Amino acid sequence: MGIFETLILILDSTVRLAIPLMFAALAGLYSERSGIFDIGLEGKMLAAAFAGAAAAAVYGNAWIGLFFAIIVSTFLALVHGFASITHRGNQIVSGVAINFIAAGTTIILGQAWFRQGGRTPALMAEGSRFTAIELPFAEAVRDVPVLGPIYSELISGHSILVYLAFAAVPFTWWVLFRTRFGLRLRAVGENPGAVDTAGISVTWLRYRAVMCTGVLCGFAGAYLAVAQNAGFVKDMTAGKGFIALAALIFAKWKPVPVMFACLLFGFLDAVAIRFAGIDIGLFEVPPQFMQSLPYILTVVLLAGFIGKAVPPKAGGQPYVKER
Repeated sequence: MGIFETLILILDSTVRLAIPLMFAALAGLYSERSGIFDIGLEGKMLAAAFAGAAAAAVYGNAWIGLFFAIIVSTFLALVHGFASITHRGNQIVSGVAINFIAAGTTIILGQAWFRQGGRTPALMAEGSRFTAIELPFAEAVRDVPVLGPIYSELISGHSILVYLAFAAVPFTWWVLFRTRFGLRLRAVGENPGAVDTAGISVTWLRYRAVMCTGVLCGFAGAYLAVAQNAGFVKDMTAGKGFIALAALIFAKWKPVPVMFACLLFGFLDAVAIRFAGIDIGLFEVPPQFMQSLPYILTVVLLAGFIGKAVPPKAGGQPYVKER
């Protein structure tokens, strides 16, 4: 296989692997821009993946699976909001609790309902998964040099959730920077007191932000279980929620840089899969090292090698209305 064909395959895998990170990072963007830190992205993704796969297996419909994934993820987001907004609890503790609850509950319910060791049944029936969509003329231009493989392999041939993820990036930018809701959302993350003085409910704004987080985490989980894979398996998120948080910090809480940061993590993951156990002459690179590359980059970025990343000023701080 030539270098160009190998590069196309790696980039194709990059796109597929970056999608759950992109959904989750955009989810965290809404929440953290409003001043609510959400370390529970991992748990919401995992719960959504289980709910989506379970519903798709029972009803044989991927869209019903997506609906249930969004419902369950949004419910957990509201639980986080109830703890950290209404009761002004510690946002980190609340997020960690959601991660633990999701990790345990998905296994228990999976075993109780399906008796497959915590898994859901494989989504083999027609319509139970989001399948690849072939764009117009993809087959006709496949043999055209350079542009043909790029269009037919890299751009075409993805599920609808992939295209929705990329569409969510400009949509999020428009919402945050071109709408009244976005202006107020960013303001409440910087100075909630000023927003409250203007007669705008800080609590309601933050609740809407965490609901947006829940919806997008639902898409992320559904993509993992109902599009990328054919069912749910134990701990299938494998730390992707935390990598999404790292991408969010790396991108300094901006939608378009978030997309590129997620693509970078997806590229490293794709390279790790493609070249696991490769022999470079002197020795064979252990596959474990290649598989750890995305996590190594996460640690490096979070250690402060990305320049100064300044979060919203009111982030992580409960708002107490002055009387």
